[in-house]
Amino acid sequence: RAKKRAVLAELGAKAANEVKSTGEPVKLDPMTPFERKVVHDAIAAAGLRSESEGEEPQRFVVVLPA
Repeated sequence: RAKKRAVLAELGAKAANEVKSTGEPVKLDPMTPFERKVVHDAIAAAGLRSESEGEEPQRFVVVLPA
Protein backbone atom coordinates (compact mmCIF):
# COMPACT_ATOMS: atom_id res chain seq x y z
CA ARG A 1 0.00 0.00 0.00
CA ALA A 2 2.92 2.35 0.65
CA LYS A 3 4.13 1.86 -2.92
CA LYS A 4 0.64 2.58 -4.26
CA ARG A 5 0.52 5.74 -2.12
CA ALA A 6 3.87 6.91 -3.57
CA VAL A 7 2.71 6.27 -7.15
CA LEU A 8 -0.53 8.18 -6.52
CA ALA A 9 1.32 11.07 -4.87
CA GLU A 10 3.55 11.28 -7.95
CA LEU A 11 0.46 11.28 -10.19
CA GLY A 12 -1.00 14.13 -8.14
CA ALA A 13 2.26 16.09 -8.35
CA LYS A 14 2.44 15.66 -12.14
CA ALA A 15 -1.17 16.78 -12.54
CA ALA A 16 -0.48 19.79 -10.30
CA ASN A 17 2.52 20.77 -12.42
CA GLU A 18 0.44 20.49 -15.59
CA VAL A 19 -2.27 22.73 -14.14
CA LYS A 20 0.33 25.26 -12.97
CA SER A 21 1.89 25.45 -16.42
CA THR A 22 -1.34 25.53 -18.47
CA GLY A 23 -3.77 27.19 -16.07
CA GLU A 24 -6.40 24.67 -17.20
CA PRO A 25 -8.18 22.05 -15.03
CA VAL A 26 -7.00 18.45 -15.43
CA LYS A 27 -9.31 15.43 -15.04
CA LEU A 28 -7.76 12.19 -13.83
CA ASP A 29 -8.98 8.64 -14.38
CA PRO A 30 -11.62 7.13 -12.03
CA MET A 31 -10.22 5.99 -8.67
CA THR A 32 -11.23 4.39 -5.40
CA PRO A 33 -11.89 6.64 -2.38
CA PHE A 34 -8.45 5.78 -0.92
CA GLU A 35 -6.71 6.66 -4.19
CA ARG A 36 -8.59 9.94 -4.52
CA LYS A 37 -7.68 10.93 -0.95
CA VAL A 38 -3.97 10.41 -1.61
CA VAL A 39 -4.17 12.45 -4.82
CA HIS A 40 -6.17 15.25 -3.11
CA ASP A 41 -3.48 15.44 -0.40
CA ALA A 42 -0.66 15.64 -2.97
CA ILE A 43 -2.45 18.38 -4.88
CA ALA A 44 -3.10 20.38 -1.70
CA ALA A 45 0.60 20.06 -0.80
CA ALA A 46 1.41 21.56 -4.21
CA GLY A 47 -0.77 24.58 -3.36
CA LEU A 48 -3.67 23.83 -5.71
CA ARG A 49 -7.32 22.86 -5.32
CA SER A 50 -9.00 19.63 -6.33
CA GLU A 51 -12.43 18.07 -6.15
CA SER A 52 -14.04 14.74 -6.91
CA GLU A 53 -16.70 14.47 -9.60
CA GLY A 54 -18.89 11.71 -10.98
CA GLU A 55 -20.66 8.79 -9.36
CA GLU A 56 -19.12 5.70 -7.77
CA PRO A 57 -17.45 3.64 -9.07
CA GLN A 58 -16.51 6.20 -11.72
CA ARG A 59 -15.63 9.12 -9.40
CA PHE A 60 -12.52 10.97 -10.47
CA VAL A 61 -10.34 13.87 -9.32
CA VAL A 62 -10.30 17.22 -11.10
CA VAL A 63 -7.24 19.38 -10.39
CA LEU A 64 -8.09 23.09 -10.47
CA PRO A 65 -5.91 26.19 -10.75
CA ALA A 66 -5.24 27.96 -7.43
